[in-house]
Amino acid sequence: MSATTATFSPVAFSNNNNPYNSIWRKPNSLPNPIWTTCANTSFISRATSSSSSPETENEKKNKKKKKKVVIEREELKQEPEPEPEPEQEQQQELQSSSVSVIKRLDDVNPVGLGRRSRQMFDEVWRKFSGLGQISRTIRSDDESTLLIREGGPMCEFAIPGAQNTTVLVVGATSRVGRIVVRKLMLRGYTVKALVRKADPDVVDMLPRSVELVTGDVGDPSSLKDAVQGCSKIIYCATARSSITGDLIRVDHQGVYNLTKALQDYNNKLAQQRAGKSSKSKLLIAKFKSEDSLNGWEVRQGTYFQDVVASKYDGGMDATFEFTERGEAIFSGYVFTRGGYVELSRKLSLPLGYTLDRYEGLVFSVGGNGRSYVVILEAGPSADTTQSKLYFARISTKAGFCRVRVPFSSFRPVSPDDPPLDPFLVHTLTIRFEPRRQRPSDGPSGVNQDLRSFQLIMEYIKALPTGQETDFVLVSCTGSGIEPTRREQVLRAKRAGEDSLRRSGLGYTIIRPGPLMEEPGGQRALIFDQGNRISQGISCADVADICVKALHDSTARNKSFDVCYEYVAEPGKELYELVAHLPDKANNYLTPALSVLEKNT
Repeated sequence: MSATTATFSPVAFSNNNNPYNSIWRKPNSLPNPIWTTCANTSFISRATSSSSSPETENEKKNKKKKKKVVIEREELKQEPEPEPEPEQEQQQELQSSSVSVIKRLDDVNPVGLGRRSRQMFDEVWRKFSGLGQISRTIRSDDESTLLIREGGPMCEFAIPGAQNTTVLVVGATSRVGRIVVRKLMLRGYTVKALVRKADPDVVDMLPRSVELVTGDVGDPSSLKDAVQGCSKIIYCATARSSITGDLIRVDHQGVYNLTKALQDYNNKLAQQRAGKSSKSKLLIAKFKSEDSLNGWEVRQGTYFQDVVASKYDGGMDATFEFTERGEAIFSGYVFTRGGYVELSRKLSLPLGYTLDRYEGLVFSVGGNGRSYVVILEAGPSADTTQSKLYFARISTKAGFCRVRVPFSSFRPVSPDDPPLDPFLVHTLTIRFEPRRQRPSDGPSGVNQDLRSFQLIMEYIKALPTGQETDFVLVSCTGSGIEPTRREQVLRAKRAGEDSLRRSGLGYTIIRPGPLMEEPGGQRALIFDQGNRISQGISCADVADICVKALHDSTARNKSFDVCYEYVAEPGKELYELVAHLPDKANNYLTPALSVLEKNT
């Protein structure tokens, strides 16, 4: 079209000084068919006026001139137009394609949460990403196609490292779990959902790109496949009834079974890595044969000497032996007032290894549920007279359990001594003393002699220093629960929390107030410890905290309560109060949790 204007303009306006010349040349930069029509019409008019000369009135000449004008017009009509039609078609195609792209973009947008948009989003997600990764929207040259790639309309949600992280969501169909699943997928995680039955109703509640795994948290054998390939777990499941058996199965035993399944899977990976990974535990002692008992020494002692009472007490005794059943058992009794027995060994770590690279110890033990004192002796190994003693109390359960003891929980025996330096630890001691013993859980009516003990020892390992949370547990504060069943629910919840703390995994325990169905990110939040909050919180905010805690180092090994901001009543002020407005553009969790205590 621009070529057409350039061709006819000099003929129509031969005078270059004509001021209208610039007006007729402007269409060169704007390809509009209307300008082409006007230019042609102007040209024909000038041709007509120049061909009809009124010099003579002879009728013949007039007819010839008219005939000549008609011929010229027909020739002009037959002349090929400068092909405006392809440009019109191109513009129409561009307009139609842009409209279709806009429409399809509107349909794919998941923020609307409409059923149709969600299905289309999941379908495109499944086809072009395969792993449920958020991506950029681009259009190919051949056809308008939506491709999901990194950095697109949801790039503001992207989290570094999410593509290599697989998260198992337990309770994915719960009020919080459904939001957790979508938040994880929007941020690029690979998501697996543990469900009891893969019914059509359950499938419709979750995005299609989520991998469904059938299993029951009360059945440990069904959890092995669920944790395969998973590096983190978010536990949102809760018992559907207040029956004691249901509460124990889901809120207590379910947490224990999943932590054990994840640990078994991590141990399998650690064996493949041959202990060279930073996530591998350091084996301090493993009691699998009689030779493994070498180096351990059984000792007796008293905190004070009572000459009179010692004549009448039953004394004390302890042994450490390897039984025919393949168990290393430390057992005995202490009837002496103020007496104790202990099992001690000087540590022998592999060359190049020191305990300052680790964050604590984990004991795999069994027995009759007594409590013990773990004592670490730290100082120059060449001169034990300068050593300092540090202690931490642990509790066991009837049967086997894992007990996690962070180095931060050790306190100096002498208040004037400095805090424990794990680099200087050279001796480990396990002590039993009758005082502060409590009856263990067992059949009612059975008399328990708290002065006797039995400790079956499987292994002792050092936990590697972790930066992130492995297991996020959504518990509750008890607010909003009916008073008649509150105690039952809290007992099961606290037992589940305790089993998670003992597991040795990096944990984050979230205790929200009463859950509310409203949009998240609208109100400030309070993070506190001490079970004193009374306000509610939206399910969306709880889900956002779960997702943010996965990669937040300040959330590791912490338990906290969270609710909406409020003004406490006089005399019930909240200490450690931090209020932050949730927002996807900032990390409100780090400053909120940095002031809270660990290992609580």
